[in-house]
Amino acid sequence: MINTELLAELCEVAGAPGYENRVRKIVLREIENLVDEIKIDNMGNVSAIKKGKKNKRVMIAAHMDEIGFIVTHIDDKGFVYFHTLGGFDPKTLTAQRVIIHGKKDIIGVMGSKPIHLMNTADRQKVPTTKDFFIDTGLSKKELDKLISIGSSITRERSLIEMGDCINCKSLDNRVSVFILIEMLREMKDIPPYDVYAVFTVQEEIGIRGANVSSMEINPDFGFGLDTTIAWDTPGSTKQEQVSALGEGACIKVMDSSTVCDYRMVSYMKEIAKKNKIKTQLEILPAGGTDTAGVQRMNPGGAIAGAVSIPTRHIHQVIEMVHKEDVRGSIDLLRACVEGLDTYDWSFV
Repeated sequence: MINTELLAELCEVAGAPGYENRVRKIVLREIENLVDEIKIDNMGNVSAIKKGKKNKRVMIAAHMDEIGFIVTHIDDKGFVYFHTLGGFDPKTLTAQRVIIHGKKDIIGVMGSKPIHLMNTADRQKVPTTKDFFIDTGLSKKELDKLISIGSSITRERSLIEMGDCINCKSLDNRVSVFILIEMLREMKDIPPYDVYAVFTVQEEIGIRGANVSSMEINPDFGFGLDTTIAWDTPGSTKQEQVSALGEGACIKVMDSSTVCDYRMVSYMKEIAKKNKIKTQLEILPAGGTDTAGVQRMNPGGAIAGAVSIPTRHIHQVIEMVHKEDVRGSIDLLRACVEGLDTYDWSFV
């Protein structure tokens, strides 16, 4: 159904915001023979261009970066302190392994005060990232030879299959990088318009790469490609869940940074129905995506929407997606791109 070997490679590789080079290397290898032209801008965004029949531009953005950390201090005993790159729930840091990327990769563990030594106030306190440090088992003298302030840090976790689901770190947003690569691989015919498949950088710290790419490309149409929350687990209610695993790819209506063009939402619903692709509608009350940059960081803006992939346990090392939702996202994105010239885009 899907190439889990490639998805595992993409998820497991390191790529904190601003340090996406390892992900970019895989992307370039995979798209090399799938497109007409490849461009890399000064920030590191990769634009894979597939020429179309007519002179309009479609931009699809999938970010390569994952939430991570950056080294801020190494104390005299060799303990490493850090600053976050992206949004973290501090309680998810407990008992995790991380990798510090310097002259070579160094495994470390997230340490904090032992519960045995905590008083009542300590135990009741909500943890913050300042309560954690990284222990590598190495002395400061040894560490200074290998890493420094500014070295990036990512989380360590391998991909596993769980029934019909995939579980790994960084499915946000490597699953979208995978979907975009696979869409290019499966797009055999010449598309109606020029397709710019953009693998963006630094989304997790402010949609920075997509903003730059959109200004450069100036798309007429745009699609964001990212994960969304599947709050379909115990304790949730139907009105809270946003999406559910196994119920199909999501057609985004809005998130905190974008109200998708109503014409694009209608078009995507029509395409899904025509091609018998299972979908659900997404309204995400908090959290933004590259869709915002694609939509409005260009003269006049773009007619923009998004394909979102339902994901449980988001921004943790146990993110989970359903294989059928991934497959459906590839199908929906491809069908939407290939049919853009068949729709009446006038305002009504």
